[in-house]
Amino acid sequence: MIVITGAAGFIGSVVAGYLNKQGQQNLILVDDFSREEKKLNFIEKSYSRLIDRKVFIDWFENNYKDVDFVIHLGARTDTTEFNYAIFEELNIAYSRAIFQLCTTFSIPLIYASSAATYGLGELGYKDDHQLVDMLQPLNPYGRSKNEFDKWVLQQTNTPPFWVGLKFFNVYGPNEYHKGRMASVIFHAYRQIEENGEVKLFRSHHPDFEDGMQLRDFVYVKDLAAVISFLMEEKPTNGLYNLGTGKARSFYELASATFKALDREPRISFIDTPEDIRDKYQYFTEADMTKLLKAGYTGGFTSLENGVADYVKNYLKTGKRF
Repeated sequence: MIVITGAAGFIGSVVAGYLNKQGQQNLILVDDFSREEKKLNFIEKSYSRLIDRKVFIDWFENNYKDVDFVIHLGARTDTTEFNYAIFEELNIAYSRAIFQLCTTFSIPLIYASSAATYGLGELGYKDDHQLVDMLQPLNPYGRSKNEFDKWVLQQTNTPPFWVGLKFFNVYGPNEYHKGRMASVIFHAYRQIEENGEVKLFRSHHPDFEDGMQLRDFVYVKDLAAVISFLMEEKPTNGLYNLGTGKARSFYELASATFKALDREPRISFIDTPEDIRDKYQYFTEADMTKLLKAGYTGGFTSLENGVADYVKNYLKTGKRF
């Protein structure tokens, strides 16, 4: 059986659906399944069992012989949450428990790290283990992800195969429940439908014009394809970036959303909220050398094609993947 934590969430539910399409039906889905707005993410998936995240560790200790692989995607991902104790519990202690059990029982593990670990990118965006101790994340969420990466790299005993994936700016179906933390594409679509225009954050950095802040936007279906590749091929253990390797501007993203709706762009600008202004990344771009050298040849969906698929086949219809 394959365990997926965070399976009712955005990325976890897409990974579950992707594995279903590949013929994998024997899945153990782990999450807090009480949130009504997340039920459509998993209710039509094929799985063996749903397990609440609070009892999963005990279940794992007693049923490890049935587990072939763990994909740990469950985490607190709110970058505007500043109570670090929450992240210590959900992103560090819980992840350590899973890593240790996978080590004890020799079960392969893939877990979610984040590009938020790179902070302002002072040291670049290379998934080099030598840089991890020097990274300066901008918020408690990024710090928690980096602290766990550092802890993992210190371990002398590990699962037989493990990978930590540094997700960049992920967008795509099944993020309806994420509210403020949903992708800019999700919010752009809602703004266009409601008001006919998109409001982007104004730049507060002298090197960037309004709307020209750059991010590495990666389609969630591509993440699922990479995870499937890693499960099958099991390359060298370690941290791997997962973006497209090509930064694009928020203005291009908004324009692509208008195009997917066959509308002319109407884009204006508002100030970046003060609570995140001094912790705002103006540029991210994944160095994808390591994953490509590991043999991944699946490519990545262009921003234009990804936005078109997301808008036309999911946002306009309300469908899940």
